[in-house]
Amino acid sequence: MAALVEAIHVKRKSLVEMDNAPYACLDSDISTPTARGGQTLVRLKLRNLLTQAVFEKTFKAQDKFKEPDLVLTPASYLYSDADGSYFLDQETYETLQLTPLMLGNAMDYLMEGTMLQLHKWNGNPIGLQLPIFVELEVAYTEPAVRGDTSGGGTKTARMETGLEIKVPLFVKEGEKLKIATETGDFAGRV
Repeated sequence: MAALVEAIHVKRKSLVEMDNAPYACLDSDISTPTARGGQTLVRLKLRNLLTQAVFEKTFKAQDKFKEPDLVLTPASYLYSDADGSYFLDQETYETLQLTPLMLGNAMDYLMEGTMLQLHKWNGNPIGLQLPIFVELEVAYTEPAVRGDTSGGGTKTARMETGLEIKVPLFVKEGEKLKIATETGDFAGRV
């Protein structure tokens, strides 16, 4: 039997099961009434991990959710084709396929051999969890012009995966950069 979690204890990045589907909490806001006898309400922003749909809903503080039967499995990215993207499960050594809908924008950060965590719900792959940072090489960026800080001291760089990010003026083509996967921001040179 899965454990039950009260709505007031659901925090950002928590996982819950509702309507026979797993959800990830993107944000939670607790509002406590000032009047006596008023109920504490919890407003949750949730993402359905099967459909990637995002919605906000208000619950009573004592409403309960089941913890989903969600397992994180280490995997490595192999390749993509017209049908989807393929990953090697590092525990069972089987090849698992994810559709573009399951991946979202994850392909912007994936190179062959990238290690990550696959979400499996009831034994089936439903999505993935990227590492916090990835290292990508700059495929193209304009050379910096001395004294040009009108753009705030940044310029656009296209990474080897096609991802475009803002980088400081000193970054050159061919350099490896550390990029935060949650925000898509430059986090430093490697």
